Amino acid sequence: MALWGGRFETKPDELFKLFNDSLPVDAALALQDIDGSIAWAKAIHRAGVLSADELARLAAALSHLRSQISDSPTLPLADSDEDIHSWVERRLIEAVGDLGKKLHTGRSRNDQVATDFRLYVRAEIDARSAELKDARRALIDLADRTKTVVTSGYTHLQRAQPILFAHWALAYQEMLERDAARFADARKRVNVCPLGSGALAGTTYQVNREQIAKDLGFDAPTRNSLDATSDRDFVIETLAAASNCAIHLSRLAEDLILFASQEFGVVEMHDSVSSGSSLMPQKKNPDACELIRGKCGRIFGALATMSMTVKGLPLAYNKDLQEDKEPLIDAMRQLSMCLRVLVRVLDTLKVRESRARDTALDGYANATELADYLVAKGIPFREAHDVVGKLVRHAIAKAARLEDLPLADMAAIDARIDPGVYESLKLETGLARREIAGGTGPGEVSRAILAARQRLALP
Repeated sequence: MALWGGRFETKPDELFKLFNDSLPVDAALALQDIDGSIAWAKAIHRAGVLSADELARLAAALSHLRSQISDSPTLPLADSDEDIHSWVERRLIEAVGDLGKKLHTGRSRNDQVATDFRLYVRAEIDARSAELKDARRALIDLADRTKTVVTSGYTHLQRAQPILFAHWALAYQEMLERDAARFADARKRVNVCPLGSGALAGTTYQVNREQIAKDLGFDAPTRNSLDATSDRDFVIETLAAASNCAIHLSRLAEDLILFASQEFGVVEMHDSVSSGSSLMPQKKNPDACELIRGKCGRIFGALATMSMTVKGLPLAYNKDLQEDKEPLIDAMRQLSMCLRVLVRVLDTLKVRESRARDTALDGYANATELADYLVAKGIPFREAHDVVGKLVRHAIAKAARLEDLPLADMAAIDARIDPGVYESLKLETGLARREIAGGTGPGEVSRAILAARQRLALP
């Protein structure tokens, strides 16, 4: 059913109709459209447009339709209406007759869809926030399980300094915590109500917009009808938050893919989140993480799509904005799947403690500790750095670890080196010296785990 047509002499071209109709996409907003319609029915009742009996009949019919859709989410897709708004109106008219034609009094599809979409985006933000909380919980639990596991931290994909594996997990927890904050902040700007803005100029009917906003759980009504019906910055901001989150998920996935390789061998993913090869029987592929990494690209693409769609639009509403839903819906679905799969990866992840420790022992990751040992003897850091570089070069030539070099070899390079050097080269010594806020010292990591649990309100 079209909600327009009196001005037209001919029916739409079939190809144009297919091009124009959005029901396959905006059917996802069916429940929100009905909730907004019930709120609008109450508003125009208060404004004197509907009697109490008419309001009761419309609300009952809309509530019944809502129950039908809740039971059968794909119900609207069985029909060929132009959009979800026309589908709901047609079904309402079928249920209550001409009374259904009164519901749209003072309302435009412009403020209707803007309201529906804000309700939808708000619900999606709330759902992603809950999933982010579970992902952060999984990272904190992983940190708790590995707070005694020593491994190497990396820069430039080269072994750099010893850290606790838990410190690595907590780094990603921090990233996801900021992502959760970005979603929470975006929600504040999503949660304003356009209903009552009409097509662009407001409505002549004296509806109480503050009460409409309250009825729908919004913080307040929008302040400008032109802005309310024509901007989608709330979609772009939500997609920006989703993209930031996707960046972090992709980085985490990449780390795990590397760590699970035979070259690193630090972790093993559970069989339940891995797959094999159709040709090579020995393979165990980290497909869950590879798909997280890949699907994140779709989320970035959604942000670019929406930015390009809105950037050149004149005020007020333009049909281009019909294209706002598909990128957002897809991006949020992909992010949801990535977060939920990540939880299963992390909860079942096996960390190989011995191999993790070897990465710290075998890559001269304790070289900085040796430089600090020399600094403690009064040697300027730049000079100490040069001395340790020579010692590393000597160790490489002898295929030995720094801690395995004879004292005579070290003293030959710098006579100020004494037997105390060997204590400084122990991994645990270096870690213990990093009991600084935000550092990888065992005590600080334990404190960080506890603090993260408290911020997330975990037991």
